[in-house]
Amino acid sequence: MFVLAHLSDLHLASRPRLAELIGKRGLGFINWQRKRKYIHRPEIADAIVRDLKGLAPDHIAMTGDLVNLSLDDEYRRARAWLDALGPPHDVTVVPGNHDVYVRAVVPSPAAHWDDYMRGDDGREGFPFVRRRGDVALIALSTAIPTGPFMATGRLGERQLAELADTLDRTRGLFRIVMIHHPPLSPAKRYLRRLTDAAGLRRVLAEHGAELLVHGHDHRRALVWLNGPDGSKIPAAGVPSVSARAPHGDEDGAGYTIFRIDGGKGAWRCEMIARQRGEDGTISEAGRQLL
Repeated sequence: MFVLAHLSDLHLASRPRLAELIGKRGLGFINWQRKRKYIHRPEIADAIVRDLKGLAPDHIAMTGDLVNLSLDDEYRRARAWLDALGPPHDVTVVPGNHDVYVRAVVPSPAAHWDDYMRGDDGREGFPFVRRRGDVALIALSTAIPTGPFMATGRLGERQLAELADTLDRTRGLFRIVMIHHPPLSPAKRYLRRLTDAAGLRRVLAEHGAELLVHGHDHRRALVWLNGPDGSKIPAAGVPSVSARAPHGDEDGAGYTIFRIDGGKGAWRCEMIARQRGEDGTISEAGRQLL
């Protein structure tokens, strides 16, 4: 049995200096002050992590948006949060769009969190692979800087081609694809979509995977993607780890546990939702076999 915990969208925020409030960051700070600072609370993320640690998972997958405006202080605080979450061997991180909020900070996630975003072979960059027993964690980055009012992501041709090779090399293992943006988005999320999601779905349909996990939408979701030879691949989204309460179509804070056992051709994966209730308690909110 291998137990994976999936978290996403921490949105740690710091107060920016006046010089940093130019362009997109200025608009993002206004949104934070008007709304988001009342939603994303670090003490709620801390409570979620305490609950998670009580279940003693074998590994933790964090699918991006650790920070809010990509400020230096946010990166440092996120690093401290990761260190408290677990050692780099036991925690795998992929970045989200908020982690590269503006072009100047593209190198910053790797500069601060590099050992949480590195493959077993020491390779830096994406995709990378971490093998834990019969499980292969395949990490992708969709994080790109975008203009105001946009939160799109992109993989690019090189990453998609390397993903295809990686899926073939890890065939026979339980392959988990980690990504920030979901592989399918409704029309209303057009400015927040993965722009080459069709390319990702094509690679998965041709080369297969056993599970995909993502964040970004701040809500619990499960869709089934086409795999090879008529198979289906579950793609599971998770709420923000720090959300105080449901907001619009976003869920309150939660995370997901995946219990994986079996072997090639006979895998068994149980998905267990853990959710924070209105009274602040965190409990099981459902489970299903995938």
